[in-house]
Amino acid sequence: MSGWETVIGLETHVELLTKTKIFCSCSTGFGGEPNTRCCPVCTGQPGSLPVLNEKAVELAVRAGLALNCRINLVSAMDRKHYVYPDLPKAYQITQFDVPLCEAGFADLPSGKRIGITRIHIEEDAGKLVRENGKIYIDYNRGGVPLIEIVTEPDFRSAQEVTEYLELLRLTMRGIGVSDCKMQEGSLRCDVNVSLRKPGEPFGTRTEIKNLNSFTAVAAAIESEVRRQKAILDSGGRIVQQTRHFDAARGETADMRGKEDAEDYRFFPEPDLPEIVLSPIWVEQLRKTMPELPAAKKDRYVQMLRLAPDDAAQLVKFNAVADYFEQACRGLKDPRIAAGFILTQMFAILSTEAQRENWTPSVTAGELRELSLLVERGSINRNVAKTLLTRMLETKAHLKDLLSRQDVSALDEQQFRQICRQALTENERAVADYKRGKDKAIKALVGAVMRASAGRADPIEAERQLRRLLEE
Repeated sequence: MSGWETVIGLETHVELLTKTKIFCSCSTGFGGEPNTRCCPVCTGQPGSLPVLNEKAVELAVRAGLALNCRINLVSAMDRKHYVYPDLPKAYQITQFDVPLCEAGFADLPSGKRIGITRIHIEEDAGKLVRENGKIYIDYNRGGVPLIEIVTEPDFRSAQEVTEYLELLRLTMRGIGVSDCKMQEGSLRCDVNVSLRKPGEPFGTRTEIKNLNSFTAVAAAIESEVRRQKAILDSGGRIVQQTRHFDAARGETADMRGKEDAEDYRFFPEPDLPEIVLSPIWVEQLRKTMPELPAAKKDRYVQMLRLAPDDAAQLVKFNAVADYFEQACRGLKDPRIAAGFILTQMFAILSTEAQRENWTPSVTAGELRELSLLVERGSINRNVAKTLLTRMLETKAHLKDLLSRQDVSALDEQQFRQICRQALTENERAVADYKRGKDKAIKALVGAVMRASAGRADPIEAERQLRRLLEE
């Protein structure tokens, strides 16, 4: 049998970029010795009382504004009860009845609109560490502020899910809500998957928990779709359950039966008051929102004439985008500066950490000066590339390198002499060209480039050579 339609919804947990935890003053820094960044509040000791972190609320509202949500001016915290070793007080403080943000949407680059059901704030749990057949618990992560972004079941393929997650990560980074480092767990995803015949009601769903890479998300969805199809095609039925993804086997496996809301015994958090937001405060946040990465990319393409793929690479990290905008200021063709960043600079500063903390030895002002020299024709791109590479490798300044003969631009007399020398020393290529083999001109251009140590402009070299050959 065939004709099943895949239906997918996401619950994405995003750690917020606060310095302290959501209900106490413990550090949110990643790592550290186990159980050294926790206190009676975040471990739920009797008599301890939580105090809500205002910065966490601000960042959550910014996320809601970026995803076109309605911001609820009055919301509340709730207790979600479950017993598991990573949650020492046996309940999680979250939002259930009235979340901070609701009814938003995200438009994918492909054009599809994904509904955002809600965004709520909550505390993270601790971490279980399995070593040598034993399980250890590290509560450093417990109490780190999260937002959970819940979508409508609008996805129909793993590709759409990946597209959404890439957009979400780019957006959350771009507005300073989270660093979204999946390898550190600051962006984690739960995926709900079901199948149905087109036009029929939704089928029974399964939830795949704690996926922490885009590759794992896509592979888990595809594996679960195959599993459910095989069951339904053989006349079986899907059981609602929570599953995990075994990357080594490439399969999902059963964890436990899927809980419903009533299983968690939600009730209002008695130790925290309602969250009441001023409409003026929300409007101020809206006005101070930075340009969203998707809008910035469109501006680079439409106004700065960058290729879409190049623009996407530049807006991926705030520091790189800021550097580019400083470097291209005053340029008639910003693509010159963009090209230098995406080639020489990205080749040397190649890791995600280096691009996130973008501090190249070449300042944006120096790159702008170098780009202006190319734009004005004072030096050609080959010379500029040589200069930039030396600047990055040696931390030398542009003005110092420009004074050296080996990277200075050719004057007209030198250029003509090198072209004439190339014709004299390459008689065969000259003869081939005169017999109508136009490709022979490439060999002559190559000779000019070698003789000039890359300082000649290859386009101008070809023009000069053709003029000399016609004399």
